[in-house]
Amino acid sequence: MYLTLYDELNTVVSILGCMNRKHQFAAVGLLVVCVAIVFVVGCISEPINTDKTPIVEILYTGAGTMPGLLATGKIDGYIIWQPFIAVGIEGGIGKVISYCQDLPPAGMWGQHTCCAIGANFEALKNTDLTTSIVTLMILGNKYINDYPKKSAEFIADWLFSKQDMVYGNITINSVDVMNASIPTIMFSSEITDAWLASNEEFIKFQRELNLIIGKLASSSAEESNDLLYDFCPYEAAISQIAAGKLTTPAPVTNPISIGYLSSDHDAPLFVLLKDWQYFKDTCNSYLKPTIDKTGKISEAELFINGEKIADVKFIEGSGGSQLMTLLSQNSIQYAIAGTSPYISAIDKSTGVVTLKILAPIQLEGSGLVASMNSPANNWASFVQWISDRSEAGNNVVIADPQLGSVQDVQLKAALKDAGITVVTMKQ
Repeated sequence: MYLTLYDELNTVVSILGCMNRKHQFAAVGLLVVCVAIVFVVGCISEPINTDKTPIVEILYTGAGTMPGLLATGKIDGYIIWQPFIAVGIEGGIGKVISYCQDLPPAGMWGQHTCCAIGANFEALKNTDLTTSIVTLMILGNKYINDYPKKSAEFIADWLFSKQDMVYGNITINSVDVMNASIPTIMFSSEITDAWLASNEEFIKFQRELNLIIGKLASSSAEESNDLLYDFCPYEAAISQIAAGKLTTPAPVTNPISIGYLSSDHDAPLFVLLKDWQYFKDTCNSYLKPTIDKTGKISEAELFINGEKIADVKFIEGSGGSQLMTLLSQNSIQYAIAGTSPYISAIDKSTGVVTLKILAPIQLEGSGLVASMNSPANNWASFVQWISDRSEAGNNVVIADPQLGSVQDVQLKAALKDAGITVVTMKQ
């Protein structure tokens, strides 16, 4: 553009040389105006960028709001944990682009980390009691794998009192949602190399995002493991289950408290309480609700080998970070929460680390959902959709639960792998 303008100006100057002085002044004045207009227009017009990278806009918002936002067209998709993927499918709101274990970079997220059972310094003082809690969680996972249909009923009972879920004019059966959700989650407490590697990869990405800046900022994998984990209760629990004989802890006077989140990822706890009679009949170790009722249960009695060991309270948290605060304050002694908040809390702790991850509760169980009217049906077509929309000046908007969450890290890693730029929307 500017080379052409320069050539044209030279031509005009040559013409001026052929004019008389009066006409030259008039022509120069007109030329000045024209040049001013050209440069002003050049300043306010966006230059063509032939190397423009596609853009995705991320909206950080609560998990429960995502299906409603997608149904009303306020977002184009979301990345989240179950059961909100199943909500999208069962309600005809969205379609699965990819479960997180299949997102790029290829092979990185298989059997990826998600929720775990952890404890604080007070709980870890009582090894036998802590082993009993871990044992029951392992048995709860086995129950879900053995009886998925019954588990779906119990989980829907706990989370939704078996009531329908309503998003605007869309009504979804909560039991149907649980039946769709459970098969996509690996309910396992096994400590595998893949699980440990997934946590280490997550830490690396957190460092890149400058979200880990404390104890884990430059730790080796071995040092990270020492800070994060205490697997002694898990190893004792596995040995006792294999032997068919659980160790009976000494009864405690003060109630213990277990924190949890309102998600089917915490399902081992829910089935332990909803079908406590099964665990009494099969192993005589169980959590008996103080009151059997529909919906959430807040108090129970812990029995091991038929002997009452403790009164137990169940505290529902609003998020993993809140549960970490409660653990640190000893308001609760155990918590089922994502490994992400555990890692963050341990990284930021001062002095002696007072929280430990004891074992996974489940793996995977998260995914990327897009609107039904999008042309995307898999990751490749999703990337193409982003590119097409970005080129047209109408970026794809994806809801994301929280900066630095496992899902946030997985989405950003996949988009980076595809050469897509991420920007955060202002709410």
